[in-house]
Amino acid sequence: MKLGIVGLPNVGKSTLFNSLTKAGAESANYPFCTIDPNVGVVSVPDERLNKLAALYNSQKIVPAVIEFVDIAGLVKGASKGEGLGNQFLSNIREVDAIVHVVRCFDDSNIVHVDGSVDPLRDIETINLELIFSDIEILERRIAKTSKGARNDKALAKELDFLTRIKTHLEDGKLARSFELDENDEDELKWMSEYNLLTWKPVIFAANVCEDDLADDGASNDYVKAVRSFAAENDCEVFVICAQIEQEIAELDDDEKKMFLEDLGLSESGLDKLIKASYSLLGLISYLTAGPTETRAWTIKKGTKAPQAAGKIHSDFERGFIRAEVVNYQDLLDCQSYTVAKEKGLVGLEGKDYVVKDGDVVLFRFNV
Repeated sequence: MKLGIVGLPNVGKSTLFNSLTKAGAESANYPFCTIDPNVGVVSVPDERLNKLAALYNSQKIVPAVIEFVDIAGLVKGASKGEGLGNQFLSNIREVDAIVHVVRCFDDSNIVHVDGSVDPLRDIETINLELIFSDIEILERRIAKTSKGARNDKALAKELDFLTRIKTHLEDGKLARSFELDENDEDELKWMSEYNLLTWKPVIFAANVCEDDLADDGASNDYVKAVRSFAAENDCEVFVICAQIEQEIAELDDDEKKMFLEDLGLSESGLDKLIKASYSLLGLISYLTAGPTETRAWTIKKGTKAPQAAGKIHSDFERGFIRAEVVNYQDLLDCQSYTVAKEKGLVGLEGKDYVVKDGDVVLFRFNV
């Protein structure tokens, strides 16, 4: 999974990126500090892996990972080359979802690029830049498609579709709110091909001061406004204090736990972001375990056993015979795969089995 972190300059974007990845991207109190998109890979915390590894005496643990791309602060006119412009917008096209950091704190020492704190205005500024960039992509596609549309029904159909989306965007609406015809496979295929920025799912990171963390931003009017906007636009929101996250990132696990407890928190911002990402993208993890390694594999909710096996290796999918499946908690309670099998807790599943979160799976295949 690849997430792009975007936002206006000085909203806490690079500070958040640093804390998530401990990558040390330069963060400073001025715009365009991040010139090239910084990339950091983060392991997805999953306590199930440690417990399974202990049960199997695994030599190593391989968690699922998320790749974060920190993209330079966008400003008004970025799609037309303002600030550092369109090169950053092209970096966002590669990601699965956008993490939009929004400033929800007052601090006279940290300048705001527009002179005042207003998260909804900031969201609109970024959205407009993404819309303008998408319109440019569509215009190029329209120019290419219209050449053959007169003599080709398929191209004529696509041209009509392109024109309708472009009109939708020109009305200031995001591609995500464009209603596709569910019975038309072409529309979904085309929309995926265009890779529009405003089609990507969005998670808002409401960056607050330390005092607003304990009640999860419930008393912060800026956060309320962001939550209201997100609810109307089918987005996820999580509240974070980027500065605190940076401090947490320097601690080991035990110190981190104590630090969070002192703040009245049960989980870090990274944990919140991962939950929001998995929820937004409809992802789950299944597990494999043995003496060599215990590992988490990320798949889409609803994935059937052969396709889940294909995540490990294409041969597993091609030669799939069956999957031996046991629930993680059942396996842990039995303290042995053999005991779980004796109790009838291990299922022998075929090609139509839908893999669930927390399934511990052994695939049988023959190529």
